[in-house]
Amino acid sequence: MDRMLYVAMSGAKQSLRGLALKANNLANANTIGFKADFAQARSMQAFGEGLPTRVFAMQERPGTNTMGGAITETGRDLDIAISGKGWLSVQDVSGEEAYTKVGTLNITPEGALITSHGRQVIGEGGPIILPIPIDKIVISPDGAVQVRPQGAPANFLEVVDRIKVISADNNQLEKGNDGLFRPKKDALEDGACGFCEIAPDIKIVSGALELSNVNPVHEMVDMINHQRQFEMQVKLMKSAEEIDERHTSLLRLV
Repeated sequence: MDRMLYVAMSGAKQSLRGLALKANNLANANTIGFKADFAQARSMQAFGEGLPTRVFAMQERPGTNTMGGAITETGRDLDIAISGKGWLSVQDVSGEEAYTKVGTLNITPEGALITSHGRQVIGEGGPIILPIPIDKIVISPDGAVQVRPQGAPANFLEVVDRIKVISADNNQLEKGNDGLFRPKKDALEDGACGFCEIAPDIKIVSGALELSNVNPVHEMVDMINHQRQFEMQVKLMKSAEEIDERHTSLLRLV
């Protein structure tokens, strides 16, 4: 009886985790550059004293859907979309390099070029710092950042840096808890990232953004399935309770 209850309890717990994952995907259906997470459930043996005769359910995130989202034009000079397998290089909170598809850029009062999440954009020589104040900024398809300083002639543009954009296959990056992508362990060779250099063939679309790749209908269907699985596990726990009560009643008659 305890085995039946344990399996049902662990299944209900993991169904809730899967439901939370799908709800997070659905909540980010309109988030710029968001990549949907996959959900997978499997049975695992419970190891302890004696033989592993019991199993429990485990919900996990085996990976992330890195397929590109739709490109929409915004007309804003600081909005960029990375085509194909390209990824924008940014600096995470620990100062390490990470990658994202979020192309909504801003300029801080100090001249730092950052994403809408506050991540500093990396150029050829590190984080990009612009010579402020500036009247105009232009980001070329090859990633060159051109600015016109305040008071300069209208036709004057100066290249100050080049945005670092890499090209990575879907199986080379993994998503962290902060939403940023980093190289997988098996994609690293001798502690170096072989694909983490500027990719000259990847083009930047200025004045546009890549939307989320979440399919709301698909995520809603998955949420309904997880909800039904949770309800089934709860009913199984209730059945285990009823069977246990019947056993107790029979023992009282002896």
